[in-house]
Amino acid sequence: MIIIPAVDIKNGKCVRLYQGKEDEETVYAEDPALMARRWEEEGAEYLHLVDLDGAFRGRPENWEVVRRVKEKVRIPLELGGGIRSLESIEMVLAGGIERAVLGTRAAQSLRFLEEAFRNFRSRVVPSIDAREGDVVVRGWTAETGIRASALGTDLVKIGFKLVIYTDTTVDGTLRGPAFGSIENFLDQTGLATIAAGGVASPDDISRLKKLEGKGLAGVIIGKALYEGKMTLKRAIREAA
Repeated sequence: MIIIPAVDIKNGKCVRLYQGKEDEETVYAEDPALMARRWEEEGAEYLHLVDLDGAFRGRPENWEVVRRVKEKVRIPLELGGGIRSLESIEMVLAGGIERAVLGTRAAQSLRFLEEAFRNFRSRVVPSIDAREGDVVVRGWTAETGIRASALGTDLVKIGFKLVIYTDTTVDGTLRGPAFGSIENFLDQTGLATIAAGGVASPDDISRLKKLEGKGLAGVIIGKALYEGKMTLKRAIREAA
């Protein structure tokens, strides 16, 4: 189970949002590239980048900032936020990003997912963002009526092996992960899953570790690291 620090970018800065709300942000660094370098130096093996402006606007908005991050670190990066076309995926991957993360389009079009998988295979990772078990899109501002487990099952049929799963009700709250929601998703889909949202303490990591046998492949951590609730080294140790 890998620990993946999150670097969320909004207006060119490194921020965290509360439950994904655009107007409830905290700025943690003026330069996301320096923050990314810090996590690499503290032992991160992978970084999760989110272009928040892109998520809300529907197209990549902070690509130059992402490029600076890429220049600063050697570890692989995954990027999500506003990647909603094959052209955007190609641009992101050609720019040196290891994995393109698809959120909104993943829920809107299975045909698009099939094309993305056919063209880019494992370098595309769907992200399922759920509220009370239903998928939400467009920066978590719009409901779809699609059950997260149903979308996960569709991903398996297409051929995907890995997915990112976020319970949006706990993201950025430091209340702890939605353990039941994560376990149910694992049980119902069988997908290798990277869980995100709510991690607040080393105990949370230890408890999530127990789901590794069900397919939990990684944990994305954001606010807990930025608020000093735990160090990255401690999180990595608990995951090991």
